[in-house]
Amino acid sequence: MGILSVLDREHSVAPPGYSRWLIPPAALAVHLCIGQAYATSVYKTSLVQHFDASQTAIGVIFSIAIVMLGLSAAIGGTWVERNGPRKAMFVSACFWAAGFGVGALGIGTGQLWLVYLGYGVIGGIGLGIGYISPVSTLIKWFPDRPGLATGLAIMGFGGGALVASPLSRQLLGLYDDGYDPNNSASVAGGGALVALFLTLGIGYFVVMMFGVFNIRVPADGWKPDGFDPSKVKQKALVTTANVSAANAIKTPQFWLLWVVLLCNVTAGIGILEQASPMIQDFFRGADGKSSVAVAAAAGFVGVLSIFNMAGRFGWSTTSDLIGRKPIYALYLGVGIIAYALLATVGHTSTIVFVLLAAVILSFYGGGFATVPAYLRDLFGTYQVGAIHGRLLTAWSAAGVFGPLIINGFLDREGKPGTLTEEAYSPALFTMVGVLAIGFVANLLIRPVSDRFHERPGHEKTSTEAAEAAK
Repeated sequence: MGILSVLDREHSVAPPGYSRWLIPPAALAVHLCIGQAYATSVYKTSLVQHFDASQTAIGVIFSIAIVMLGLSAAIGGTWVERNGPRKAMFVSACFWAAGFGVGALGIGTGQLWLVYLGYGVIGGIGLGIGYISPVSTLIKWFPDRPGLATGLAIMGFGGGALVASPLSRQLLGLYDDGYDPNNSASVAGGGALVALFLTLGIGYFVVMMFGVFNIRVPADGWKPDGFDPSKVKQKALVTTANVSAANAIKTPQFWLLWVVLLCNVTAGIGILEQASPMIQDFFRGADGKSSVAVAAAAGFVGVLSIFNMAGRFGWSTTSDLIGRKPIYALYLGVGIIAYALLATVGHTSTIVFVLLAAVILSFYGGGFATVPAYLRDLFGTYQVGAIHGRLLTAWSAAGVFGPLIINGFLDREGKPGTLTEEAYSPALFTMVGVLAIGFVANLLIRPVSDRFHERPGHEKTSTEAAEAAK
């Protein structure tokens, strides 16, 4: 227990003069690792063949992980606030690595349910705790630029696939001589998949430990040089009061923002899930053949991933300048236009298609990175991490509804990869409607009523809250 005490909040308080710019790299170390969740498509076909299962049965692994992300973030949010980011990031690393280990056991023994349990349930818990663990700390370190701070970290989650995808392909090629990392249709054997999962589990644990031992929390009462908290009140929707997590979920603002996030994420997943087959189907000629090769489509998907990552930092940082409500009006309003154009003129040019899809995915990523700062504006910093965890249940819901909506329409038309652009129109216009609902919900958000605020002096300092929890 003496060794583990180094994880306690009181042992992670930054000394005087500590640079706050050392905090984002620590958070980034965790988010880059758990962002691997977006790279599961690399070995999806190999898992389908190994287990002799359907695409849907293997795709459920990712869905379980995203559902568990939202649930664990919601349930564990208060615990994370109470125990601090260091202990939370350590717990995340343990669950994330253990998820790969149990998943490897399932692959090795041919038991798909163990992969569901390992990567889906256990790994999903690591995802949720790891996702929210640095957010509250970053906001406390950057009260003057919360959008920039959370954008830096959450950008890592979007960029995790850019590291994990080529890394996984190269590792599969190393472990299986018959696997071609340059051929997206190549299939790896079960032994290579087991080795991949074990390698990723160990490697990610080591990298996440860098974040664990470098994260710090600011001392009570700390503020950056030149920062005047009184100026915060001058901005629209930004409060200097605090709302507890228990009270936050009683406010209409929380549930309106829940709807906003649900709609933004659902629309993003609509593109994320089908980008590769969609671009091939949109440019299918009269002979039934696509003018876009599989390899080229995969390249376009890589470009879209870059926009997803860049949007997390760029749009979130922009929100510090123009405000959170206006930036979400941009995400949802321009998103409506982009989806409508994608449905009507997206098939006219690959450049038009990629640009429209890139805009949508940049808003998707930006929505994730901006929402913690939006919560800080509405509810204060007191328990913003716990409130963020509860809000992420919207992500879990979108992870289920998004694929169901898009796949439900496409299943009636045929198999993706064999369709025409007209087959996608009902699904794309449905996403226009989803974004319109989110746009209206964002317009309805107003400042939180004083009756939900904590009484002055009632909220505990970070140190007092940790002591009270013992």
